[in-house]
Amino acid sequence: MLQREKLDSLLARHQLLQEEMVANPDPETYVKLASEYSGLEPVIEKIKEYDAVQSDLDGIMELLADSSTDKEMAELAQLEKPELESKIEAVQEDIKKLLLPRDAADDKSAVVEIRAGTGGSEAALFAGDLFRMYERYAATKGWKVEILSVSDGDVGGYKEIVCSINGRGVFARLKFESGVHRVQRVPETESGGRVHTSAATVAVLPEAEEVDVEVRNEDIRIDTMRASGAGGQHVNTTDSAVRITHLPTGIVVLSSEKSQHQNRANAMKSLRAKLYDMERQKLDNERAEARKGQVGSGDRSERIRTYNFPQGRVTDHRINLTLYKLDRIIMGEGVDEIIDALITDHQASLLSAIEDE
Repeated sequence: MLQREKLDSLLARHQLLQEEMVANPDPETYVKLASEYSGLEPVIEKIKEYDAVQSDLDGIMELLADSSTDKEMAELAQLEKPELESKIEAVQEDIKKLLLPRDAADDKSAVVEIRAGTGGSEAALFAGDLFRMYERYAATKGWKVEILSVSDGDVGGYKEIVCSINGRGVFARLKFESGVHRVQRVPETESGGRVHTSAATVAVLPEAEEVDVEVRNEDIRIDTMRASGAGGQHVNTTDSAVRITHLPTGIVVLSSEKSQHQNRANAMKSLRAKLYDMERQKLDNERAEARKGQVGSGDRSERIRTYNFPQGRVTDHRINLTLYKLDRIIMGEGVDEIIDALITDHQASLLSAIEDE
C-alpha cells in the first residue's frame, strides 16, 4: 500500500517549488529549483491520476452502499467497480516504481569497452558485431558514438574497442550489458559446418566529469609512443599515442588516434570513467546484501547472454528471456526489448526488497 503521508509531502513539495520559482530567485537557484520540479513531475502526475481514480471508486462504493440506489444504477456501478480497482492497482505500481531510489549515474553518458574473449579470430569478429549493434542502437536513440581507442582483429572485427556513447540516460539503458556475451555460429572458414562458440566481454562504465573524479597530476604518469599504422603511406610516424598510468591504482589507459592532444583527452576520459566505476563498485560491494535481488552483479566474468545464429535466437540468461529475433537485435533494432525486460525485472526486485523491509 502507498503511504498517504508520503504522497501528500510530494504534492506539497511540488507546490512549494512552483511558488519559489515564480518568486524571481537568482538564476543559479532557479536552475536548481527547476531541475527538482521537473524531476517530480512524472510522480506528481501519477499521484493526481491515483487521486482521481480513487475518488471515482469512492463514489461507486457509496452508490453500492446506499440502499436507495435503484437497481439499474447499482448494476452499472457493480460493473465499473472491478475496472476501477484494477486501474488503482496499476497506478499504485507506477507510483512505486517512480519512487524507487535512482542510480545517481543513470542520466550520464557511458564509456563502453568491448574485448574479444575465447575463440580467437571468431571472437574478434563477434566483438565487431557487438560494437556495430550498440552503434546502431545508439543511432535509434539519437546518441553520439565516439571511438576512444581500437585494436583491430587479425581478420576483421576488434581485439578491443573502447568508445564513449554520449546522450541523456545512456548509462541507465546500457548498464545491464556488462558481462560476457557468447556467440554460437558456423565460422566462414569452417568447411565442415560445425558450430563454434566464442565470446566477447562488454564493460559499460558511467562517464565521469572532472567534478565527479579528481585526477591529480602527481598521481599519473603520461608516456607517449609511436602509434601503429595500417602500413604504407598510412603509417603514423609521429609519437602521438598516449598511455596514462594512474599510480595509486595501477590503472593503465591508452589512446592511439592521430592527434596527441586528442589522445590525451580520450585517455583521461577513459581513466576518469574507470576510477568513477571503481568507486561505484566499492560502494556496491559494501551494499552487497542489499543488492542481492538486482539483475546481474556487474561482474565482468558473468555470462549474461547467448547469440545463437543457427537457431536465430538470443537468450539472456539472467532473466531466462529467449527471443527468436537475432537479426533485428544484432542490427540494433530489437535491443530495446531485452533492455526493457531487464529494467522491469530489476525494478520488480527492488520493489520486492523494499516491501520485505
